[in-house]
Amino acid sequence: MVNLQERPAAITKITNLQEKFAYELCSIYDAEHRFLEAQQMMLQCVVNDQLKSLLQTHIQETEQQIKNLEQIFSTMAQQPKRINCDAAAGLVSDGQKLMLLTTDNPSILDLAVAGAQAKVESFEVTCYRSLVAGAENMNQNEVVQLLQQNLQQEQQTAQKVEQCLPQLLQEAMANTADVSVTVS
Repeated sequence: MVNLQERPAAITKITNLQEKFAYELCSIYDAEHRFLEAQQMMLQCVVNDQLKSLLQTHIQETEQQIKNLEQIFSTMAQQPKRINCDAAAGLVSDGQKLMLLTTDNPSILDLAVAGAQAKVESFEVTCYRSLVAGAENMNQNEVVQLLQQNLQQEQQTAQKVEQCLPQLLQEAMANTADVSVTVS
């Protein structure tokens, strides 16, 4: 549990919806940077062509999403600022641990990477939905459009990862003789 007396000095209390929106914008800005670095690392480790292609595409989308967020900051007359996103740091850390633990079996590693990516996409979709609602509440039409672009890309990536998972599971099962799992 976080104690507000222990909050970083750079962060002030949030007293209105605009400050809440700005905080969440800075947090997702940090998250996107963390996820971009993690995806670049994952891309170097995966062997499945479909997953590799998905990651390559989403790296480019994430770079554009960061630019969209920077444009939002500009529209709101703010400098882009990263506020540590503990949830993103945790998702990246969990994904890295799983990658290290599965490094000896490429097909299980691919499955682990896809699972980690699915978790990230779910988190991002939730964040962007909240930001879109906040921007709509503030009547920030340009901001809404940019956030919706990011949201749509995250939703599409989440769907592609989910569609890829059964094949990756089959490949992992085929390459792992000591596991008996049934796929429905």
